[in-house]
Amino acid sequence: MYLIELYKSVQGESSFAGVPCIFVRLAGCNLRCSWCDSEYTFTGGYKRTLEEVEAEIAALAPVRLVEFTGGEPMLQAKELLPLMELLLAQGYTLMMETSGERPLEQVPQAVHKIVDVKCPGSGPAFGSFHLPNLQALTARDEVKFVISDRADYEFARDFIREHRLEQRTGHLLLSPAFSKTPSRTRDTANCTLDPRLLVEWMLADGLPARLSLQIHKFIWEPAKKGV
Repeated sequence: MYLIELYKSVQGESSFAGVPCIFVRLAGCNLRCSWCDSEYTFTGGYKRTLEEVEAEIAALAPVRLVEFTGGEPMLQAKELLPLMELLLAQGYTLMMETSGERPLEQVPQAVHKIVDVKCPGSGPAFGSFHLPNLQALTARDEVKFVISDRADYEFARDFIREHRLEQRTGHLLLSPAFSKTPSRTRDTANCTLDPRLLVEWMLADGLPARLSLQIHKFIWEPAKKGV
């Protein structure tokens, strides 16, 4: 499989935010979101066998939470799924962040999936979500919407209601889009949508969702990689 980087830090998003985590960032992505902060993953990477990846993860003990991210991890499903089974058998807690554009039914149910449904503001990626993936969601999984403006918010709100997502999972995340060229300042000025405004919309609609800020971009300089 092809990796961009493998490191340990703290989880920056999701219901695991703040928990020490090993990140396995895979190379390659078939989408081009307008607000993407990981364009360096689109090409390149270095090749590793499953055994080599397993050994690199083990070397970062005692951390036992592992997230597969990208890029789009499911582009390498042929190698990724066996690695997931191997790590689960060893007692790791696994997470995967995915666009939801690729089928997810073969992902082991024990894996915590963070599925990103693309809103209109994502540009070319909008409409790429594979709707049958809703059937693959479990109560442990999370559905995330990156929100850049009111139109994105209304799309997310209506998608949640139309598909009754709160009945599929209790983890619905709304994350303000973040500037692709942030300043070095570690504050919400780098968000392209003021989080306070997003919270006001959520409260007005009684939306059963959680505000999700990328806390690693407030701990370190926002553009810093490998954290």
